[in-house]
Amino acid sequence: MQTIFDLSVSGRRASTIPQAGVEENEPAIPSHLLRKTPPALPEVSERDLVQHYTRLSQKNWAIDVGAYPLGSCTMKYNPKINEQIASLPGLRNLHPWQNEADAQGALAMLWEMERALAEITGMKRVTFQPAAGAHGELTGLLIMRAFHQSNGDPRKTVLIPDSAHGTNPASVRLAGYQVRQVPSDDRGLVDLAALEDALDETIVGIMLTNPNTLGLFEKDIEKIAKAMHSVGGLLYFDGANLNAIMGKVRPGDMGFDIVHMNLHKTFSTPHGGGGPGAGPVAVTERLERFLPAPMVEFDESSCNYFWDPDRPDSIGRIHGFHGNFGIVARAYAYYRALGGEGLKKVSERAVLNANYLRTIIESKYPLAHPGLCMHEFVSTARRFKKLGVRGMDVAKRLIDLGFHPPTVYFPLVVEESLMIEPTETESKQTLDALGKALLQISDEAESEPDLLHSAPTTTPVGRLDEARAARQLRLRWTPELAKELTG
Repeated sequence: MQTIFDLSVSGRRASTIPQAGVEENEPAIPSHLLRKTPPALPEVSERDLVQHYTRLSQKNWAIDVGAYPLGSCTMKYNPKINEQIASLPGLRNLHPWQNEADAQGALAMLWEMERALAEITGMKRVTFQPAAGAHGELTGLLIMRAFHQSNGDPRKTVLIPDSAHGTNPASVRLAGYQVRQVPSDDRGLVDLAALEDALDETIVGIMLTNPNTLGLFEKDIEKIAKAMHSVGGLLYFDGANLNAIMGKVRPGDMGFDIVHMNLHKTFSTPHGGGGPGAGPVAVTERLERFLPAPMVEFDESSCNYFWDPDRPDSIGRIHGFHGNFGIVARAYAYYRALGGEGLKKVSERAVLNANYLRTIIESKYPLAHPGLCMHEFVSTARRFKKLGVRGMDVAKRLIDLGFHPPTVYFPLVVEESLMIEPTETESKQTLDALGKALLQISDEAESEPDLLHSAPTTTPVGRLDEARAARQLRLRWTPELAKELTG
């Protein structure tokens, strides 16, 4: 595959920068800051530039191309009306420093969206500042810290289930706390006895999601909440799996104190490839005063919306402005289009789709924990190991058959795991085709294992050495790298 540097011809230009048309008394860039040699940039015409990147874009997979059953990521189809709404000039061109009087519509949208998310989660107030899920995790942990500090309570340890998302322990360490893992029991749920043994007055709280990463509903959640609150700890809800329960049950009713939501997952806004995202955080009434400032407020007497920076107990800003506003606008369009009943149906169909696909493939890909799942399920390819076939081989072969692979090797508590989340936006026909492809791969593992080892063979780039890529990161093109790769 050609790079843009392969198309470079000296002297070609895609654009030119016009002269300023004014006399300069001094050079625009001081001489001591100028490069000694020009940068090694590609020189291409506009035509070559457009063709090259258009061709690359057509080689990429996307939810608009086909199914994307990436477990825990909720890669659902994004209705194009969301994009149209977010592209309205009054939203798209709004500057975060715009006068409040000229931004009443945008502030009203944030106010209404906050009310909706508070109702969906059973919380009191919501901040939109966090730019993604992990950013929401850190925000929630800083709120935990502020709460305990306000009580003169120096706690140090956060509990995390062994099936938790990998960002959870990273966020805990970033917040300055220690991590203590809580094991799962034979049901795939939090081991209640182990949790209770871990509890004392040094525990900050626990981070978990419900349903959990295995796609199972934590049946003991009320007991977990009671036990945690009995020692003064807090419960944090990782919102990665909120798509399974909207309109059916609320984290606040389960006993959670803090909830983060991934608008770029649950509320149908494009994500993947590094962003953008939005990870708003909702809290109960007793934690409201610690939320990042400023907050949107509404003055009933004047019918005006405004930013309230006067929050002395706030943890402060965790974003330069007010979060990724365009993502919130897309989520607002999605919520207003569906309403409460529509969001409830989203969750019902997400759970139905996951269970339908589960029943198709379960005989060849046994579940880590058999039985009904929620919006996703975790199968294992362990039975193929004796044939020399791994879960990664299954995933790569699926690409050849026209599907994006599921999440592999996560959660870590399941050997050769395949974590599959079809979402509610896939049709029965697509699920049947995906199930058929997985069953075909199962047969191929027994009859043609070498075929799986070489997959994918139909893509512009074949199988990568992912272990080497992780250990020897080369994130920037250089002429030396090009020579090394081409020999």
